[in-house]
Amino acid sequence: MPPNNVTTFPTVKRRLVSMVYEFLLAFAVLFLPFLIFEMITGASHAPLIEHLRQVLCFVVLGVYFVHQWTREGQTLAMRTWRLKLVHPGHDRVAPRVAMLRYLLCWLWVLPAVIVCGVFGLQHWQALGAVLAGVLLWSLTALFDKERQFLHDRLTGTRLVQLPAPPKKHKPVAP
Repeated sequence: MPPNNVTTFPTVKRRLVSMVYEFLLAFAVLFLPFLIFEMITGASHAPLIEHLRQVLCFVVLGVYFVHQWTREGQTLAMRTWRLKLVHPGHDRVAPRVAMLRYLLCWLWVLPAVIVCGVFGLQHWQALGAVLAGVLLWSLTALFDKERQFLHDRLTGTRLVQLPAPPKKHKPVAP
């Protein structure tokens, strides 16, 4: 938490930009497990293999996020943008709370995935549906006095803005 018990909350824009970076880092997290999976399955596109890919993605990302949130309250993207996940009244985010938060975070895209399935949306239409779902979910922060997203409100967690590190001054040469 910030010093002197002063808690500042990041803007919605800062959170969304951090999420874009998080999305890019997710590819790196998934690379090795997917490479091994593709080698084992021969890069098959059978329906069962496609579902196993989705399960693999869900599990690997879950392990990554839960581990990072319970360890230090920050993923690499959160460190870069000086964001930290806290659970007020607790030293750290408990694994159970982190797992619940991870599951609730899927509500950013799950409704759009369901809409795509029901209406048979594919490609650009599906991407548009997912982007609309992300936009709508991000608007939930506007209804919260601390500008927290709904998944944080439901789990009792908070994203806080950490202060900027002190600037390093170069010694002046005599």
